[in-house]
Amino acid sequence: MSEKDPHRAHALLAQLRPAAPLLALVLALGAAWFAWSGWQKLQGDNRTTSVERGRDAAVSALGQALGNDLKRLQAQLDAAPVQRALAEGDLDAAARAMGADWPQLETAQVLPVDLGSDYAALGDGGFGRLAILESAISGDAPVIGVAQVDDRPRVLVAAPARTGDRVVGVAVAQLPLSRITTALDAVDMDGATYLAIRQGGYTVHARGDTDLANVAERLGRPVPDTGLRVSAAVPHVGRTPLGLDAIPLLVAALLLLVLAVAAWRLPRHLRPATAREDATPTLAESLQQPTATEDGASVPPPPPARSEPKKAAPSVVLDPSIFRAYDIRGVVGQTLDAGVAELIGQAVGSLMREQDLTDIVVGRDGRLSGPDLVAGLVAGLRRAGRNVIDIGLAPTPLTYFGAFHLRTGCCISVTGSHNPPDYNGFKIVVGGETLSGEAITDLHARVADDRLHAASQPGGLSERDISEDYVRRIADDIQIARPLKIVVDAGNGVAGELGPRVLEAIGAEVVPLYCDIDGTFPNHHPDPSEPKNLEDLVRTVQRFDADLGFAFDGDGDRLGVVTRDGETIYPDRLLMLFAADVLERNPGAMIVFDVKCTGRLPGHVLRHGGSPLMWKTGHSLIKAKMRETGAELAGEMSGHFFFAERWYGFDDGIYAAARLLEILAIDDDPSAVLKALPSGVSTPELKIDAPGGDPHAFVARVQATAAFDGARLSTIDGVRADWPDGWGLVRASNTTPVLVLRFDADSREALARIQQVFREQLLALDPGLALPF
Repeated sequence: MSEKDPHRAHALLAQLRPAAPLLALVLALGAAWFAWSGWQKLQGDNRTTSVERGRDAAVSALGQALGNDLKRLQAQLDAAPVQRALAEGDLDAAARAMGADWPQLETAQVLPVDLGSDYAALGDGGFGRLAILESAISGDAPVIGVAQVDDRPRVLVAAPARTGDRVVGVAVAQLPLSRITTALDAVDMDGATYLAIRQGGYTVHARGDTDLANVAERLGRPVPDTGLRVSAAVPHVGRTPLGLDAIPLLVAALLLLVLAVAAWRLPRHLRPATAREDATPTLAESLQQPTATEDGASVPPPPPARSEPKKAAPSVVLDPSIFRAYDIRGVVGQTLDAGVAELIGQAVGSLMREQDLTDIVVGRDGRLSGPDLVAGLVAGLRRAGRNVIDIGLAPTPLTYFGAFHLRTGCCISVTGSHNPPDYNGFKIVVGGETLSGEAITDLHARVADDRLHAASQPGGLSERDISEDYVRRIADDIQIARPLKIVVDAGNGVAGELGPRVLEAIGAEVVPLYCDIDGTFPNHHPDPSEPKNLEDLVRTVQRFDADLGFAFDGDGDRLGVVTRDGETIYPDRLLMLFAADVLERNPGAMIVFDVKCTGRLPGHVLRHGGSPLMWKTGHSLIKAKMRETGAELAGEMSGHFFFAERWYGFDDGIYAAARLLEILAIDDDPSAVLKALPSGVSTPELKIDAPGGDPHAFVARVQATAAFDGARLSTIDGVRADWPDGWGLVRASNTTPVLVLRFDADSREALARIQQVFREQLLALDPGLALPF
């Protein structure tokens, strides 16, 4: 080493010496961060191990207890006294003999196979008990489940009651709920974790932190030979620095601490070449020093600028017409612009503040007006003090997913959905609830009444890409049994990038069609409910000899399906297939469908042991009804599908496509499976311009004056008239100023008759209507 080297090292250390305390502080903070993250990861891993151990213990105990009950019922039915009574046709005597010497038994019955008394009593109770009985008959085996009996949950064990080879009835034993809850109560668990026994979407019994209930399915395990499962969850730890595990994090923390001590202890006798007192003032110091005028007088520095909340432009006027039944929708440049978006953002932020909610996810579809509207929306949300997580270009389902995945409970999708390119709007979720009806109109009232919160400091803004998390979440749950070739037509909508990624991740071969995102929609309108928009998809499926064709709408929350021979499978028929699949695992589950769905759907659901419920059209209205009823599945004729089983209950065309492939990949001919679904003669949704541009006013006139002789009328959403051989519907669209009609019948003759009845009634109210039938 030359003689100059020690001096150079000394000089270098001397230059570093003033920064040593700051460097030590930074290293110490890094050590603390790594140590805390390592401890949190270690604690999370331990909790995961503990809760999995508890879950498995509960599954084992439940399996043993309920397995004994199933065996006990079969043994009781095989006993000589019961067999004698069954042979004599005395079902009451058989029930008394069956219940003898059965500890904890509450009631025992043997019912006729037709279950006439239970069907007659449906108005007094639910479908749960009936679904268990039907499952025992259709499966020809003992089954066990939980159902409401006299408004209380009870364990029911049912089995076919036969004498010889002849089934003469169905036996059911009622046991207390403790047969199930005891297994979970016996588990030693950390109170910060969560364990629950679930049947479908119904939580039978839960322990621990209920705030974790919505993420508990990831660690769920089924109880063998039952419809029950034990769900589990642990507190979210989040991503660790550099993605390291607990031990590497703790080791890194120790190394950083050692470096921090070394920096702090840099030789204190070393000084830089120029003493600090002779140094030029820092920028901060110079700003604090008085400046001099030309005559030498001192002028104090200006006071620091204060940040005041920015006021919304008073000239912005909200058009009440954009506040629809289940979202906000308008024409850009006429009723919607960045200023309107800003006021809407501040109104939503004010609502969030009242509910003590701080963070919100924002995504947008591919329309050209999206970036400007997002900018205005984010400004309004931040003015109200809310922290915005911008996920950028995203299908609406991905934005909904973000509210769950990022644990905000709030999100806004800036989208015009399936409307023309000059439309745009907002689908809003606050506190886990999709805003609709009065909650939507209240946003307008907040602006009109100047009930907008302005925070003293604006909220934060960050950007996240969660698309890979979404793909992984679906692919971890769904992998199809064999590869299928699928043509995906995104209509140049925002699902064009993510939809194919998901389907390829679950094992499909995807042929993309119009999957480049273009907000002008140059090829066709992004609405799969219109048959003309599926013509290119049909041709492409046939050209590539694909198994199926999928079509997404503009924001990816709706799904259309065509077979390889060009047949369009309407969404109400798809819902039959989804319902049968869901009910295999969740007997008795509620299935919700809208007023535009086929009249064959309720019977199909009942035959598969489910509980059908018809409700109003509209994604937010359907989701609200699902929460109210605890439904596992819902669907609309427009192509919205809502899975609560294994998913989050929001409408998601991409996830629905994955679930459909999961079902169809088991069969050799997916198109044949779809074509075999119950069908009749039906029309697609028929849309006509509403007289005076007000569809609701016209439908109100229909409800007040029209007469449909011999039909059962439903007016929950428009007017639906059901005859024994078919039905017809007229309702008001909540997104565009049109009337929506649909007809469905057992034959073409019945369809023509029903259409003629509607034609006469509608033309009597307005002879100028341009009816398409």
